[in-house]
Amino acid sequence: MIIEIKVMNHEMYTKYVEKVPEIVKNYGGRYLVRGNEVIPMFGNWNPERIVIIEFETEEQLKNCFNSAEYLKIAPFRENSTITKSVIVKGYLPSE
Repeated sequence: MIIEIKVMNHEMYTKYVEKVPEIVKNYGGRYLVRGNEVIPMFGNWNPERIVIIEFETEEQLKNCFNSAEYLKIAPFRENSTITKSVIVKGYLPSE
């Protein structure tokens, strides 16, 4: 899952960031990227913040973000950011 975030209310967003990692972990997710330092390269894309989370299965990802625990904190993100996200199917290189 790739997430682009523009923070509008840092105080409220901090409340979300404090709670979401444990929820993601409990559903089998693993943060690969979680940061503010984004260096633009091609195409005039200059996001403020990018987050990349890996899940073994799409089902795990959907269970995480549809869980009661997540839905309880989601308003902190929804009311403090402009967020875009996509699910990208994985790639396993052949040996």
